Parts: sequence; C-alpha cells; structure tokens
Amino acid sequence: MNRVKDTIIYAAHENLYLNITNRCSAECVFCIKRYSDGVYGYNLRLSKEPTLSGIINELSKIDLSQYREVVFTGLGEPLVRLDEVLGVTKWLATRGMLVRLDTIGHARLLYPGRNVAKELADAGMKIVSISLNAQDEETYNRLCAPKSRNSYLKMLEFAREVSNAGMELRFTVVNLPVVDIEKCRGIAKEYCADFKVRGYGGPV
Repeated sequence: MNRVKDTIIYAAHENLYLNITNRCSAECVFCIKRYSDGVYGYNLRLSKEPTLSGIINELSKIDLSQYREVVFTGLGEPLVRLDEVLGVTKWLATRGMLVRLDTIGHARLLYPGRNVAKELADAGMKIVSISLNAQDEETYNRLCAPKSRNSYLKMLEFAREVSNAGMELRFTVVNLPVVDIEKCRGIAKEYCADFKVRGYGGPV
C-alpha cells in the first residue's frame, strides 16, 4: 500500500476514480475503511478534502482520452460534497467524458430541498450506481447502520428519480450470507436497473 495519503485520483480497469471525501452517511459493516486504507495500492485516507479547483487542476494534468469513464467513488460517500460533484461533472462532460457516480443513495436525506437526480443529469452525469446492499430495510439497517431513519426507503426513492432523470441506473450488493441475492436481483429488475454482485475482501 502506498503510504502517501491524500490520493484524490487513481486509475484502474481503464477507468479514472475520484476520491473526494472520507465522510459517509452510513457505517457499513463491510466497508473497506474498516480493514484497509485504500485499494489497488493507493492510500485513500484524506487529511483534508480537496477543493473543487484542486480536483479540476489535478484532472487537467491527465490525458483523459486514455480512460473509458471517470467515477466518483473512493473511501467515502461522494454526495456529501454534492456541489463539488456537480462542478467536476460539468467540467468533465464538456470534455466528452463519460461520468459515473457510485453512491449509497441517501441524496434525499442529505438534501431534502433539492432535486439531486435532476441536478446530476443536468451536469452531465450518465450512470449512477447505488449500493442497494440488502433485500429489505431490516437487513439494510443491520448491515449499513445508516445515520438517518428511513434510509432504505429514501434510497429506493432516489433510485426511481435517477431513472426518471434519464440516467443509467445500477444496483450493487455485497455477496454476504445475510443478503438474498435473488431478491435483490428482483428489485433491480423492478427498477429496470443493471445489477452487480461485489465480492467481500475483508475479515470474516
């Protein structure tokens, strides 16, 4: 693992990933933060969050044409910094980049007065991958320990808004014994979403 902290941009799988915060609206039991400082050899612990201008400055040094897409993900929930996500997405979209957001989907709880899905679509976001994580609210709360009530319901409402805003929707789950993969697959089908099962690499 690279010991240098404050990695905000890293490359893997022909994609470019943006790590803009370590904050999150949940405390998932399977979160990589519980057992690692990062992924792919990059240390994603941030001593400070990068500014919008700082993120764009770093991106401007990179030949973006060699990457398939740019993904907001990292060691935190990107949407806790919605305005930075919007600003960077606009900058990338004007340069013809495909932009994806990986999120736990608590936008309606974080910003109850804003139509986050529409703002993302208007900025140029094309794909939103939401961590569905469970087949029902009880399992979700046990796995994710969300900081707000009704997080599972609000996540599903946001998912519907993502589709209505014209963005591609994806649901992901982690392959854990308490997760009913087939029921989750059924939810994804109901929402006309792509579905991906992620492996768990942490301690048992």
